[in-house]
Amino acid sequence: MTIPESSLLQGRTAMITGAASGIGRAVAAHYLAAGARVVVADLSPRAAEIAGELGADGGVVLDATDEDAVDAAVAAATEMLGRIDVLVTSHGILTQSPMVDMSLALWQETLSVDLTSVFLLNRAVLPGMLGQGGGRIVNVASQLGIKGGESLAHYAAAKAGVIAMTKSLALEVSSRGVLVNAIAPGPIETPMLDGIDDEWKRAKRAELPLGRFGTADEVAPTAVLLASDPGGNLFVGQVLGPNSGDVMP
Repeated sequence: MTIPESSLLQGRTAMITGAASGIGRAVAAHYLAAGARVVVADLSPRAAEIAGELGADGGVVLDATDEDAVDAAVAAATEMLGRIDVLVTSHGILTQSPMVDMSLALWQETLSVDLTSVFLLNRAVLPGMLGQGGGRIVNVASQLGIKGGESLAHYAAAKAGVIAMTKSLALEVSSRGVLVNAIAPGPIETPMLDGIDDEWKRAKRAELPLGRFGTADEVAPTAVLLASDPGGNLFVGQVLGPNSGDVMP
């Protein structure tokens, strides 16, 4: 993985969830290359080890669906970094089921991991960001939250919720210096896609104007942009779509 060095995020501090793999790990690597100090958070017990591999300031094991665990992780990250300037929520799960066969347990698990946890994390960093007079929140949603997806109603609903929450929070706090935005990637070649069958993936590739899925390294620069100064300064409640042309707002 080749990441161009820069100083776009020099002096910024960031907490990034889901940083053990996929988009979260790529964002952490790009943030570090751009000069940020980073704490990685992940459900994986290897969070601290992964932080060491990346050269981050630290790692915390986090169950983002647990309110107390979220508050403790944010407090730990704040202690490690001194302050949190940027939060990136990049964790999540992706499963597949037609709605007629979908259990309530599967629906609730997806909403808990992919939506409620994002609320908990956003809420937990706000006191610090508002107190210091500014910050950036980047919530990773999905283009399916805009257009829906066959056999993915639970996932699409959760990501649509992330988008609506992002816009609502942006209206609440942008005047106080906290800029909140979302990234809605298309299908990205990450371990998250392992739970989706090959037939769905073949059909999806065929309908994309670009003709292929993206990579995590192609998404991460969008997260860098939204956290940067002056590049990200005018983005308020926006949904940026590195999605291979699947959605064209």
